[in-house]
Amino acid sequence: MFRSLSITRGRGTAGFIAAVILAILLLLGGCAAAPVQLRVLSYNIHHGEGMDGNFDLPRLAEVINSTEPDLVSLQEVDRGTTRAGGIDQAAELGRLTGMHVEYGPAMDYAGGEYGVAILSRLPFEAATNHPLPYTEGYEPRTALAAQATAGGIGEVTFIATHLQHNSAKDRLAQAQRICELFVKDDGGLVILAGDLNARPDSPPMIVMLDNWTAVAGALRELESAPTFPSDEPDRKIDYILLRPMDGWRVVEMKILHEPIASDHCPLLAVLEYAGGEGAAE
Repeated sequence: MFRSLSITRGRGTAGFIAAVILAILLLLGGCAAAPVQLRVLSYNIHHGEGMDGNFDLPRLAEVINSTEPDLVSLQEVDRGTTRAGGIDQAAELGRLTGMHVEYGPAMDYAGGEYGVAILSRLPFEAATNHPLPYTEGYEPRTALAAQATAGGIGEVTFIATHLQHNSAKDRLAQAQRICELFVKDDGGLVILAGDLNARPDSPPMIVMLDNWTAVAGALRELESAPTFPSDEPDRKIDYILLRPMDGWRVVEMKILHEPIASDHCPLLAVLEYAGGEGAAE
């Protein structure tokens, strides 16, 4: 905002010039660009089914909207399945939140598909669904990556994923594949969010944290804070990861204790970019 300035007449030319210079400096300071923020949410929506057994997408949308996110990673999202009443859950949540939508199917299921989705206030420029390695007989998994451009930041790659829950071997292989796909030295901002089904000190997270920064790690009190199950959380398996971290700081990190809408707690990070070598511009 511009500041109110008052220049007193009758102090001579030198005083007037000094006052004008001071006014210009103050105005320039007032016009300095504010740091850019991104609000990022990760939410496993349990195929739309709440802990009360009800399929309630408006309830889930209300939880999402309450965080005012810019980017949302959704896991366990059905499209056209019989268990979800044939609804395209990603499209419906996009409608209810007013956000752009991309869907990444991981497998065929119950007459439809099951996978992950991204909601974004930024329009997508491209999106690719990357199948992840898995053992026959276990659920296939995927990493959905979408690119968008944010003012003051540049191109952002946002990844939604959901790693295998019942095979440590597959979970590790999937983490390694994600790093192969997205760990590059081009300086572009990459954010990964999802249910990784891995504790902070487990082999998949050791692989991930060798290449990414866990946003919760910037706030020590939340570094190992539990996210699952939503009614009585006792383990951390949901994450928001960032690379590179240069120029970024964590303004806020929050685990929303919503015990009914899904079996996972939503995880929110507010990131602020103030510039820095190696970060997107």
